[in-house]
Amino acid sequence: MALYLLLNALLPLLVSLAALIPILRQPSLEPQTIDVVRSDSIMFLLLNVLAVFTGVYLLVFGSNTYSSTISRLLFAGAIFLLVFPLCIPGVVYARKWFHYTVHSSFRLENSSFLLVDDDDLELHKQLVSREATYEENNLLSKGFAYEMTRNICGGCCNWCCDKMIGKDQLVILGEEHPARLLVRRLDFWLYYLAYFCGGTIGLVYSNNLGQIAQSRGESSNTTTLVTLYSSFSFFGRLLSAAPDYIRTKLYFARTGWLTVALLPTPIAFFLLAASGSSVALHVGTALIGWSSGFIFAAAVSITSDLFGPNSVGVNHNILITNIPIGSLVYGLLAALVYDANIGSGLMGGDTESAVCMGRRCYFLTFLVWGCLSVVGLISSLLLFLRTKHAYDAFERNRELAEASQVTFTE
Repeated sequence: MALYLLLNALLPLLVSLAALIPILRQPSLEPQTIDVVRSDSIMFLLLNVLAVFTGVYLLVFGSNTYSSTISRLLFAGAIFLLVFPLCIPGVVYARKWFHYTVHSSFRLENSSFLLVDDDDLELHKQLVSREATYEENNLLSKGFAYEMTRNICGGCCNWCCDKMIGKDQLVILGEEHPARLLVRRLDFWLYYLAYFCGGTIGLVYSNNLGQIAQSRGESSNTTTLVTLYSSFSFFGRLLSAAPDYIRTKLYFARTGWLTVALLPTPIAFFLLAASGSSVALHVGTALIGWSSGFIFAAAVSITSDLFGPNSVGVNHNILITNIPIGSLVYGLLAALVYDANIGSGLMGGDTESAVCMGRRCYFLTFLVWGCLSVVGLISSLLLFLRTKHAYDAFERNRELAEASQVTFTE
């Protein structure tokens, strides 16, 4: 354990210092050609495939017990998979050797892992200012999302829907929001609530996973459950890049994918509250891990899209203030419910060693967490409906700019 803690303290620091050197020495950004973008897309694809394979390898072989020899071999394989990406620069320099035999078999036009970058945002702003007036953007904000919400709300709630969806909508992605303007926007507080009632709950669940497993008589499976949560959180982070990569075939706003990612969380908590089986515990843990990982990875990009790339550092730190607040509130709720049900389970010889056993130890906690995650899901849905038109406008202008660039190069 001492060695594990030492490695956790030193390795991230050493890796960060090593990564700082190329970051500080990187050349100034220049417009990239189509060939360079295509090559980068393939490289990102290979890196993600390698990451998925590494995650599956660790999930399958890391949760079982093996003999000393096999364990060393598996450990060596894991080290190889983790170190192998460092060889990627050499592969990049050697790609011309097999360029015409491998690269030509992939067709990745108009595909990239970056949906919104600084150059695209500047181009988008110029196109909007040149091709659309403020009234046209206002009309756009009254489009599909607006009509859809009115149909959902019904006649008696139309006024409320008008205020919630139509008021102070984003006109353009990437508009800079200083902190004082950020906290006055409804979009930010919907985003804050979605994060607070989604990803943060999943994080608190992982912190209580050992005690949850113990209360359900699954103490022997605690390591498996932690591995399951960590692995699916890792897969969720990887999957957060997929929507950008497949956007030419299935385009959806980032805030829409956030809503989709939040959906498994209430399902998992209601499943845990309804069933005390080992299968429900494993399935619920996997769903919560996947959802939380997706949200954590996608949140920085969403913050940049909605509130500006230049202010993303400050704005995202304001957003994640919900994590310590949520950890305190949700952790206190879980502790109160757990302590209140100790009398219905087993109790140690003294108060300090008291242990609660049975479904009732976390039943009310899961129920409340499930209801709160539904609130987060609704908040993310409202955020999607309020921002969909801005994402659609950006995508149209991006396609127009790419078409113009291709025509110019030809």
